[in-house]
Amino acid sequence: MILYFSATGNCKYVAARLAQAFDQRTLSIVECIRESNYAFEDSTLGIISPTYHWGLPSIMKEFLEKSSFAAEYLYFISTYGTTPGASGAIAQKAVHGRKIDAFYSVRMADTWTPTFDLSTPEKIAAFTAATEMQIDGIIRGVNERRANARMFPRLPAFLAELTAQPIYNVCARKTAHLHVEQDRCTGCGLCAKKCPVQAISMQNGRPVWIRKKCAMCLGCLHRCPRFAIQYGKRTQAHGQYTNPNVKL
Repeated sequence: MILYFSATGNCKYVAARLAQAFDQRTLSIVECIRESNYAFEDSTLGIISPTYHWGLPSIMKEFLEKSSFAAEYLYFISTYGTTPGASGAIAQKAVHGRKIDAFYSVRMADTWTPTFDLSTPEKIAAFTAATEMQIDGIIRGVNERRANARMFPRLPAFLAELTAQPIYNVCARKTAHLHVEQDRCTGCGLCAKKCPVQAISMQNGRPVWIRKKCAMCLGCLHRCPRFAIQYGKRTQAHGQYTNPNVKL
């Protein structure tokens, strides 16, 4: 069994690659939460999460804290753009009563476009040059049930928890930075429908973000068919990105 959270398709793609290699099923963590499904059992069980600000998305951390995992081999994968930070250590801290047997990481396009430019295929390729090779390595590691104690590359957990996680928590509350280009928005409601934490409501045909719920995954920005949603001043120039290998 492979559990994943994916706002723009990267983790879903990794899950699909592993599922194909091991003939296993995948489960979206968003769907698990909506169905109140928090108990999982399989001989080999994988968890895949993006890295947000050197740590975990709020939805992922809360899910791990509520869940139980019964498996002979439990592994955790972080996708990342610059570093997986302390995501593995934070995941282990969130998982109660079970040691994670192995930690893996795979570099993919960093979809935090307030900072990173994904406006051309060449700029995307700079992130993804080693992606397939790293996934192949994970498949070999899982197949052989290799064990390790930490993510690589990584940052100390205390550093992430003292600095990066508080920064993420602040960013996740800055929904005022999210805005709609009125001349582009058609009021289709796709952003509200696809929001993993139900943090968007449609009011007068336009999306409005619910500050206390937003996980700042930017899935709404990247999935908008008219690119009408922006965050700050840079995202319009930095482009949209969803993983081209999976359907969202």
